[in-house]
Amino acid sequence: MPTTSTQPRTVLERFPAGAPRGSSPAEEYTPAQRAQGTTDARVVMDLGSDQFLVVTDTTE
Repeated sequence: MPTTSTQPRTVLERFPAGAPRGSSPAEEYTPAQRAQGTTDARVVMDLGSDQFLVVTDTTE
């Protein structure tokens, strides 16, 4: 049976999933964070809250 592990991560920003078509604020925010040095910033979907989260694996 496969197991999953949860790594500590920091949520940098939350965006509602209902953005207008063709607009993705989370995808626009992530490159700005990478430019500021948060190289592992990425977008994940939180199904429970229906939000896109920009997260990093480092804890702040």
